[in-house]
Amino acid sequence: MKQITCVFFGRSGSGKGTQAKLLIEYLEKKDPKRKSIYIETGQRFRDFTDSGTYTSKKVKEALAQGKLLPVFLPVWMWTGLLNDEYTGKEHLIFDGVSRLLEEAKVLDSAIQFYERETPTILFLELHNEKATARLIKRGRYDDKDEKINERMKWFENDVMPAVNYFKRNSYYNFITVNGDQTIPEVFEDVKKALGI
Repeated sequence: MKQITCVFFGRSGSGKGTQAKLLIEYLEKKDPKRKSIYIETGQRFRDFTDSGTYTSKKVKEALAQGKLLPVFLPVWMWTGLLNDEYTGKEHLIFDGVSRLLEEAKVLDSAIQFYERETPTILFLELHNEKATARLIKRGRYDDKDEKINERMKWFENDVMPAVNYFKRNSYYNFITVNGDQTIPEVFEDVKKALGI
């Protein structure tokens, strides 16, 4: 099987994490000799806030106030993981990484530095109303109406420029997947997009 490089994009509630995990499970079965590295910063930051360092306390305060973290922090989080675990042989699955244009440019430089062939950007398209309903049903501590509305606006204003950066970049295979399907239907589209 060819080496997979996949970057998931989509608003909160679009199913990025679910699809990324399904993809990793699928790759483990179909290509058991090759490891997959899953790079997801959201949960990593939630875990990091409990580490007790000065930086983690500042991150916790910023997240509690709904502030954006400075670009160096998510870049530090995922580049550290690449530095520690990546040997050049693994599948790379990015989820919720590169949410701002500045970070998108750094991720682009990393993928091209590592000479990853045919990297794919998978944009899980889902309208606000559907995404909001999914988040409310999910019921995580930060899935409250006001916070959800803020995240939806943030996606349009801050994340879409990063999405469009990759969409215009000919180095990437940019695929839009209809996120308003069942989980198995979306996953079938994901596999088709990746040619697996």
